[in-house]
Amino acid sequence: MNRENVFNQLKIDEGVVHEIYLDHLGYATFGVGHLVLESDPEHGQPVGTPVSGERVRECFDHDLDLAISECKHLYGDVTWAKFPGEVQEILVNMMFNMGRTRLSKFKKMNAHLVQKEWESAAIEGRDSLWYRQVTNRAERLMKRLEMV
Repeated sequence: MNRENVFNQLKIDEGVVHEIYLDHLGYATFGVGHLVLESDPEHGQPVGTPVSGERVRECFDHDLDLAISECKHLYGDVTWAKFPGEVQEILVNMMFNMGRTRLSKFKKMNAHLVQKEWESAAIEGRDSLWYRQVTNRAERLMKRLEMV
């Protein structure tokens, strides 16, 4: 998996904001969809507080590591390691967007992934509420999955 590819993909899908803002649920956020944590130095800072590009990248790298770890937990280390890099990038993007709880509910898609049935997995990915909610992003990811 190419981390820089994932960073560039997620900048498009999530956007990148170099200041603290409130997300659609009202939570303080910055960078590439980074939720401000109590442990972050930005915690408690007002909306509009600038955040450096270096800090945005630092938080993104941490969040990416977490998304990869969650994928390994969901699919198992051995299975994850056998997925082509392109499939890993797609799943990390989905994990970043949904989290493990929601991605784990894609039972049929996940079963096809384990069997390396990429086209069937894409069909199942399209048959979801997630797909209807983020159609452009989801279709782009499912098209990539079909091409593996």
